[in-house]
Amino acid sequence: MMLLANPVRLMLGYLLGALMTSITLGIVIVYELKHSGVVNTAKHTLGPVATLTLGVIALTVAFVLATGRDERVVERRRARKAAKPDKGPPRWQRALGKGSARVTFAVGALLTLPGASYLAGLTRIGKLHYSTVGTVATIVLFNLIMLALLEVPLLCFIFAPDWTPTAIERAKAWIGRHWRRFATRFLAGIGALLVIKGLVQLLS
Repeated sequence: MMLLANPVRLMLGYLLGALMTSITLGIVIVYELKHSGVVNTAKHTLGPVATLTLGVIALTVAFVLATGRDERVVERRRARKAAKPDKGPPRWQRALGKGSARVTFAVGALLTLPGASYLAGLTRIGKLHYSTVGTVATIVLFNLIMLALLEVPLLCFIFAPDWTPTAIERAKAWIGRHWRRFATRFLAGIGALLVIKGLVQLLS
């Protein structure tokens, strides 16, 4: 959307659709959790084996990225894709390209479904035992933070429309050059911490 015509209109439509779905589902889920008693009985900590497994997976992915072993898989996928007839972008991407805020609103509403991290956050919100107004305000704030990657460029396009496209191209080029190094370090750090935590849980 940032690279299409009228990005402000497209992104605003998508954001409103995403917020509508996410906030509505968030409120419904939190109050269903409260009434069902799941909030008070659910366990949110991983066992030591699961923690160790996640740590090993993260370290393995970091090793693959550091050694460049994933590039062969990427090349094979590119070769298979080149051998197949080009079907073009998915239907929802073609719909976004039409430049209609109503279309992006519908796409944002349909694509913004709750994931595991969002459900975990809603469970934590339900355990805070705020008033109705406080709970709804917390869910709204949670969604605004969650969608910051859409809101920040939208604000940039509104207040700095000439500077933003150039900044986006520079950011894309920088990420393309450095993503592997940062991803490797991040996964290696997270993996090491998870392995240490899992070992401590097993030995304690």
